[in-house]
Amino acid sequence: MQDITERKCAEQKLRESEAYLAEAQRLSQTGSWAWNPAKRDIRYWSEMCYRLLGFDPAGPLPRFEEFAHRIHPDDQAVVRERFDQAIRDKADFEMDYRVVHPERGVRDIHVVGHAVFDGSGNLDEFVGTVIDVTERKRAEDALQKSQLYLSEGQRLAHMGSWAFNPSGFFEYWSRELFEIYGLDPQKGAPTLEQYLATVHPQDRDFMANTIKKMEAERTGCDVKKRIVRPDGEQRYIRCVGISVVEGEVLKGFLGTSIDITDQELLTQELQRERTYLTDSQSIARIGGWAYNLVTHKLLHSSDANARLYGFDPSQGPIPTERYFETILPEDEPRVTASLDDAARTGADVYLPEYRIRHTDGSIRFLRAIGHRNASGEPGEYVGVTMDITELKSAEQERERLRQLEADLAHVNRVSTLGEMSASLAHEIKQPIAASITSANSCIEWLAHEPPNLDRARAAAARIDRYGNRAAEIIDRIRSLYKKSPPQRELVDVNGIIQEMFMLLKGEATRYPIAMRTELTTDLPKIMADRVQLQQVFMNLMLNAIEAMKDSGGELTVKSQQQGGQLQFAVSDTGVGLPMEKMDQIFSAFFTTKPQGSGMGLAISRSIVESHGGRLWATANDGRGATFHFTLPTQVTESTPLVA
Repeated sequence: MQDITERKCAEQKLRESEAYLAEAQRLSQTGSWAWNPAKRDIRYWSEMCYRLLGFDPAGPLPRFEEFAHRIHPDDQAVVRERFDQAIRDKADFEMDYRVVHPERGVRDIHVVGHAVFDGSGNLDEFVGTVIDVTERKRAEDALQKSQLYLSEGQRLAHMGSWAFNPSGFFEYWSRELFEIYGLDPQKGAPTLEQYLATVHPQDRDFMANTIKKMEAERTGCDVKKRIVRPDGEQRYIRCVGISVVEGEVLKGFLGTSIDITDQELLTQELQRERTYLTDSQSIARIGGWAYNLVTHKLLHSSDANARLYGFDPSQGPIPTERYFETILPEDEPRVTASLDDAARTGADVYLPEYRIRHTDGSIRFLRAIGHRNASGEPGEYVGVTMDITELKSAEQERERLRQLEADLAHVNRVSTLGEMSASLAHEIKQPIAASITSANSCIEWLAHEPPNLDRARAAAARIDRYGNRAAEIIDRIRSLYKKSPPQRELVDVNGIIQEMFMLLKGEATRYPIAMRTELTTDLPKIMADRVQLQQVFMNLMLNAIEAMKDSGGELTVKSQQQGGQLQFAVSDTGVGLPMEKMDQIFSAFFTTKPQGSGMGLAISRSIVESHGGRLWATANDGRGATFHFTLPTQVTESTPLVA
């Protein structure tokens, strides 16, 4: 009887080995095979070949065409050609293809084949493996897609990544980083020296010290620097890095570099604009704010606004209530009522004037304007606060100046009338004397037997006429003497000219001076101050008389309308004006008269300009000078400078 113990043991080991191999193939998704190229039939398939390629392990070996039919239609031609090439070359091969698994769908397969030869050196068969690499392929595709997304994201964000070895060299630079620095990726990552050479000279020491600190303290960084690209362009880069430490060992640094040039330039521009705005607000004494009228929350207050209220902005945010506490108690109800009304109606905030008290006790006048915020948040307003203290002081000073000018104009009129007292007395005495004569005549006619009533009635009428003429002269003198606030009314300027002719007739009569007018009829009436215009004509006409009193001559006053303006001219045939002093004659206290005050022409120009007109002088072609002035037919209701 034969001893089969050793054979049984060998068979047992073989079965165990096959079991181990089958388990290993299952775990690795790997199958083994043998293929006869001459007959193109499959000699051997492991169980995993059946499962990976979608065949029943309990069934027979599939024919080659059955296997080929299982290959994805798009890959069949390539696989057949690769097999044929391996047969022709009698060489090993390796390739990837897809199969359509009946249960698991499309799977990615990696196949490796090895050529086996017989003793005569002829190709006997191919043996090899198939591996299901579907999950690996998907992972690779996902990785490639992720890398694509990362690369595209870095490109769009102008961001590159890097890895730095503590030995002093860069292990990795992303493609976008080369693009940012303008370096050639074919030359690889730069050395530390080459990297520092790209840094702006003024930032180079700073970056070298930053790298030394990172290595010494094993810390990351977040710094901003400038670089100079090979083409000379300067860029701003933000560099963010972290240290990689395993245990106690520093492995290196990982980080990103971001091109922040556009943001940096924009930030610098915004900072400049903010500085300009801050300076402008400070110069103009204007502050900006944002405030919610519903929640009573101060959303924003510029530094200039805080200073307007007497606060130091460097001390931090100032609570809302502190701003309101500065308002004087007398003005606080009006301010609060205006804000409440705006909150209720949605109207603009307009606080024309209110007073506050600074911590040093000084009183300031403020004005505030606000509009609803375009964001649409209920009750939210943005606006400005203006310090109008100096403006208020200027207005008060201007009012005092107006009063002084008015007083001076009044004095000028009184002084002028005083100088004319002899001629005015003569003008008044004439109608009075004529009235007395007519009164005596009237008495005589009444004393006749019988009384001559017709002649007496005529004499009485002359008394009435002469009395009214004297009263008119006195009234005109009184109006010029009268000190009253300016009053605009519709006036007939031609009528004023006639009144001045009547008033100054006696003055002209004292000298051999003729007076005449060239007045355009139907001039429109204009809104003006009658007394002020009387003073202008009186000053100009008296100056003309003064210029001709030694030689005699002719005084002419003209009026006409051109477009929307009335034009007037007062001409004389006197000594004329000094050409070298034409620009000075309208200056205050300048005079060519021995006893003149030098204020008449200055006051006249002030009056004309306050009515929206213009006054100037020209030399005549012959003797004398002409003073021209204009008045608009639509005079604005502004407060005149003088009265």
